[in-house]
Amino acid sequence: MTIASTLRLSLYGVALSAISTLGLIGCSNSSTDTAATTENSSAADVEKPAKSIAITQIVEHPSLDDMRRGIIDELADNGYVEGQNLTVNFQSAQGNTATAGQIAKQFAGDNPDAIVAISTPSAQSIVAATTTIPIIYTAVSDPLGAKLINEDGKPFQSNLTGLSSQLPLEPQLDLLQQIKPDMKTIGYVYSPGEANSVSLRDSLKQALPARGLTLLDIPANRPTDIGMATRSLQGRADIIYTSFDNNVASAFEAMTQAANELKLPIVASDEFSVKRGAAAALGVNDYDFGRTTGKMVYRVLNGEAINTIEPAVMNDLTLYISPKHAKTQGVSLPAELLKNGINVDEQAQSTDNK
Repeated sequence: MTIASTLRLSLYGVALSAISTLGLIGCSNSSTDTAATTENSSAADVEKPAKSIAITQIVEHPSLDDMRRGIIDELADNGYVEGQNLTVNFQSAQGNTATAGQIAKQFAGDNPDAIVAISTPSAQSIVAATTTIPIIYTAVSDPLGAKLINEDGKPFQSNLTGLSSQLPLEPQLDLLQQIKPDMKTIGYVYSPGEANSVSLRDSLKQALPARGLTLLDIPANRPTDIGMATRSLQGRADIIYTSFDNNVASAFEAMTQAANELKLPIVASDEFSVKRGAAAALGVNDYDFGRTTGKMVYRVLNGEAINTIEPAVMNDLTLYISPKHAKTQGVSLPAELLKNGINVDEQAQSTDNK
């Protein structure tokens, strides 16, 4: 199956899923119909009571930061404006899980109207700290593996809901093989302390043999280990795949520098990774992910009981490409990808010319 047909099927399936799961909730990057515009205008025009939210993420990097920006913008468009009737307490754990636990305890003591946990480690810490304050998780790729929901998709705690990014694996593998048709081994640098990264490793190991491929997984416990771990792939892997690993994202420039030297193309699953050095990515738009999460937060602030807001999945796929980075990493992107992908090189050039 080609990437283009995969995108069409995936988007169609997600559209049906989103209608049944989120109802009126939808992504905010596309053109909005008249009814939605009227709804947003009415929500913003009604004077809202003062509310407070706490937001935490395991580390600051462009992908998670853009999700946070989307959340704040969505709330503002619906009448909750930071600095006016909305107090936002944001804290980053700076990549430290012990710090994430401390932040969670502080937030539980502060008792805000809602807590937003961006990333798996932050969500796990917050869930352990309170069973009463509404929690909305986001940027969690495997909420089941993270023990946030059960096999029926229901939260383990009644004060919990959220938005996950369970990207289908097969289209990712299709993309890898389109970029490097002769590949035999995929290099995967990951954080053994992140449940989402371990889960993806296990899924890759199960899926690759059917394609005649193998996985070379290299653990990296800290962002400072990423460059060395990537260099250890020299002569042993044909391509690098990474997805939603916060250590890798924090030190992505170290990974790309090593990959450039080794002529190993990087395939990721978010827009910012391509802007920062990956050859391509098939994944979610981070800002839209934040906007959709913000709709959930708004419902809580607007008085809905959190146990009536079901967890949802946002897995519509957007293809991002960088012919420039691909060339630096020793490959030329196929014509189909050039035709169907969003070229971040052209975006950057357009911005520079303004």
